[in-house]
Amino acid sequence: MATAYIALGSNLGDRKKNLTTALFHLVREPRIILEKLSSFIETKPYGVTDQPDFLNGCCRIWTDLSPRQLLTALQAIEDKMGRVRTRRWGERIIDLDILLYDDITVNDPDLVIPHPDMKNRAFVLEPLKEIAPDLTAKL
Repeated sequence: MATAYIALGSNLGDRKKNLTTALFHLVREPRIILEKLSSFIETKPYGVTDQPDFLNGCCRIWTDLSPRQLLTALQAIEDKMGRVRTRRWGERIIDLDILLYDDITVNDPDLVIPHPDMKNRAFVLEPLKEIAPDLTAKL
């Protein structure tokens, strides 16, 4: 089983409910085990600032899905929850991103692992540090 870290974010509707609903769908995936979950934190938007504040968190999972299969599973959850992609870094009901997947590096047009620029994003680092302090010290 691989260890992966997933970032969660929402800034539309009932943000906490959106995050917990996404986690509900995540744990129902037969090849994913939720191992640890951070607290949720409120953060300002990154990049595009004319939108509501976000609620963010992070989780550690175990999975035997490949990185590509995991991306497909996360996007299916986003689609099921009604995510609409209107603009880059724009508002969203749910956002699920693969931050890390074991020590694997992927550099495809639609999947980059480790997640690019995560070292500069407090909304990623704070929840990640809560559940993996030794890991974030190495970033």
